[in-house]
Amino acid sequence: MEYYNYIKSLHLIFVITWFAGLFYIPRLFVYQIEAFHKPSPDKEILGKQLKLMAKRLWFIITWPSAILSTLFAIWLMILMPSWFQQGWMHVKLTFVALLFVYHFKTHFYYKQLQRDEVKVSSNFMRIWNEGATFILFAVVFLVILKSTINWIFGIIGLVVLGILIMLGFRIYKNIRAKNPDA
Repeated sequence: MEYYNYIKSLHLIFVITWFAGLFYIPRLFVYQIEAFHKPSPDKEILGKQLKLMAKRLWFIITWPSAILSTLFAIWLMILMPSWFQQGWMHVKLTFVALLFVYHFKTHFYYKQLQRDEVKVSSNFMRIWNEGATFILFAVVFLVILKSTINWIFGIIGLVVLGILIMLGFRIYKNIRAKNPDA
């Protein structure tokens, strides 16, 4: 299994690029939603450019990375079938399933915005943007720590992270209310 570390490295590289796409695409959605409410010609100019940026990010980086990280993960599981007998792996696969749900729902928002259908607010999309962050934190701590007692601290950490993100969001919202150009 001298090639195991190469496969693992490729898996991690594509996980990182997948998350990069999942972190950035909702930010583009925020800008698309805000551009949609601008007067002409800003609405049309910004909308066209942001749609193009989202399309390229989604289909050139995010989707290929999701597929390749999954293929390399399957290859790793074939090489290490004993992982299926470890509890942490079951929990990790649950988070991976949640990541795919998040990815597919993000794809749904992508398709709506490409059709100029704005059905959520930019504030909603700012909060949506944090979903991938929670999954990333959970998976990284799970894979590194792998034990139950550390999992308790991990869950407490995720709750604290969620509180901090929501406080940050509220502070940012207050700043934007006072200064719309912020």
